[in-house]
Amino acid sequence: MSVKRELSDPITLRLPVDVLSEIEDVARTCERSRSWVIVRALKSYLANEGREVLELARARRAVDAGDVHDLDDVLKEVEAIVKGAAA
Repeated sequence: MSVKRELSDPITLRLPVDVLSEIEDVARTCERSRSWVIVRALKSYLANEGREVLELARARRAVDAGDVHDLDDVLKEVEAIVKGAAA
């Protein structure tokens, strides 16, 4: 039994002809719709590169807010931990 997902209103998208051709080839091979292929591709992008973009934006906001640590202090802490582990 498949779960019904809430869908957005339709969107219009212009693609390079070669990209559309590849989408159609994949859809035909998988016996799926072009929309299915495009949604899968977008989910993959969002899970990888898209997530990186958002993480970098969060990091920039943290830096702008002053939520940072001095590298020298961090290195001193790491050195102390390493020395303690070696003892």
